[in-house]
Amino acid sequence: MTFRVKKRGKVFRLEGRAGERGRRGGGERERIRLSLGTMNGDAAQLLHSRIERALAEGAASALWRELRNVLPTDTFEKLAAIAGHEADQASVASHTWADLSEKFNAWMSQRVALDKMRESTRERYLQTCVSFGEFLEERGIVDLAAVSRPTLEDFKAWRLARVLKQKHSRGGRGVVLDVAILHRVFAYAMDCEIVVKNPVRMEGRPGDQPERGAQPFTAEQLAKLRRAAGADMLAFLLLRWTGMRGSDVVGLRWEEIDWETREINRLTLKRRKRVILPIHQELFFALEVEYQRRNPDPEHRVLLNPATGRQLTRPRLYQRMLALGRRAKILDAHPHRYRDTYAVDLLARGASPYDVAKLLGDTVETVEKHYAPFVRELRERARRILESGEGLEISGTPQAQQRRLEWKPN
Repeated sequence: MTFRVKKRGKVFRLEGRAGERGRRGGGERERIRLSLGTMNGDAAQLLHSRIERALAEGAASALWRELRNVLPTDTFEKLAAIAGHEADQASVASHTWADLSEKFNAWMSQRVALDKMRESTRERYLQTCVSFGEFLEERGIVDLAAVSRPTLEDFKAWRLARVLKQKHSRGGRGVVLDVAILHRVFAYAMDCEIVVKNPVRMEGRPGDQPERGAQPFTAEQLAKLRRAAGADMLAFLLLRWTGMRGSDVVGLRWEEIDWETREINRLTLKRRKRVILPIHQELFFALEVEYQRRNPDPEHRVLLNPATGRQLTRPRLYQRMLALGRRAKILDAHPHRYRDTYAVDLLARGASPYDVAKLLGDTVETVEKHYAPFVRELRERARRILESGEGLEISGTPQAQQRRLEWKPN
């Protein structure tokens, strides 16, 4: 009895013949066509290997218990009947979402300990896992085998409705991240052979919003924010003149400031990239004043909460910057807009995308995608080059040349 894997439509299935032929070629073996329940070629080949081994080992093979949890019910029952295996219902292992969530949390904790995942990332993943668990509980779904693609589509609608009820829902854009997280969780389940296919259909990459792009402040807005900064002046200047993410701004320590070279030397928290940033004169003066006022130890944080005198946290920085924006009558003045401002400002002053990427601790691709298209100066520079009259094309008719000479940009 031999089987092979073939793809029919989008799903892989097992095909072959079972039974014994007569000694003189009489008798027909039964033709087998069974769905493997997966659209993943690698997963199908892995199942095929385990099925062949289970059939070779016979009815007592321990692989039958594992196969029961990953194969479609009809497929498993047919193969088990061929091998003469009778499942003991009491010993059949069923995997639940609670089991998977617990295993995934343990895996994330290990990644955090190995410095391959941020604690903040683990916490965000756990939020999604808790929400999905609440959704399954409402639907009365316990076993992972009952979690299908329609189930996940229902979750997207359920999650979006809950998010939109919140005060700062941002149009429910966070649901895209929730879906991406669940896709990663089920990918982990596939690696652990808990499920045979991933039921989560992605909704695009989180953060990809080409229609929005960078949101830098204008010169007028920056002037208003500076006037309204008050006790938040040092936080404002750090965000404005370093382009660091909020997590790096609140995590900055005095030992990462080189007073002689006037540079900040820091390993970024999110991407673990080393950045060396020149300190702007205005920021340097503010840091000197703060250092003399506090006389801190090298390991102490640079930023403190003006209201309490304690270390400033990332959520509190976010709230204080929004409050600063409200005082300056500027909507949505969140910390990441300062990063946009820093990047766009550098590009407008002639820095290359490579220069900006090195300073931000990002990739050239990200800079070109999210910042460069929104720099008016770059477009005007291209316009001047194109209007210089030099190039491969013939200059054109005298009338066209005259119109070009008379045209003036707005």
